[in-house]
Amino acid sequence: MKKGTAEHNNIRSLGWVAFFGGFGQDMMQPILPLFYSTVLGLNKEMIGLIEGCMTSLVSIFRILSGIISDKLGKRKSIVFIGYLLSAAARFLFGFVILPWEAFFCRLADGIGKGAKDAPRDALVAQSSKEEKMGFSFGYQQMLDTFGSVGGPLITAGLMYLLAQSMLRFKLIFFIGGLISFIPLLLIALFVSEKRPEGKKTASSLDFHVLKGKFLIFSLITKT
Repeated sequence: MKKGTAEHNNIRSLGWVAFFGGFGQDMMQPILPLFYSTVLGLNKEMIGLIEGCMTSLVSIFRILSGIISDKLGKRKSIVFIGYLLSAAARFLFGFVILPWEAFFCRLADGIGKGAKDAPRDALVAQSSKEEKMGFSFGYQQMLDTFGSVGGPLITAGLMYLLAQSMLRFKLIFFIGGLISFIPLLLIALFVSEKRPEGKKTASSLDFHVLKGKFLIFSLITKT
């Protein structure tokens, strides 16, 4: 297979990885507060604690996975593990009946979500020609967004059709979890990785870049 063809396949495959990952995630996300309050009987403080811890882990593992993937020089395997952890956590959420079970499922999902982000972006950059870098990342974001739109629409339809069923939450969690396993097949079968020759990967996080206009921009975009 020609190098250009392999790179193109990587960009396309990683785009659909983002699509199905976002689809499965956002099937669950809109109904979680309702599930927490009506099924598990949690108050708003406990809901905030669970989702706050999950969000914090996402941010922490985005940094950690980037550092680890740089040190190991491996991206694909870490991306696979991240998606696997999230998919398993989402599927198992369908079995949740106790608050602590929901808490650990969401923590596992957060670790997986954070772990796959930086290595996946590195794979996209690695597979893109410099003059097409913007297109490659735009393609990923487009499909990710489409997945994040499609997921809630399917959930809304299912909630309407199953309005009288006590199992509607579990069914949506199971479906979202199964869809979240699709990226694993795409990564295993269609994504390839080749470590850049003659380039030394970064081995540590350089905080010197966090200054000046870049620091201001980062703070604005994260608030």
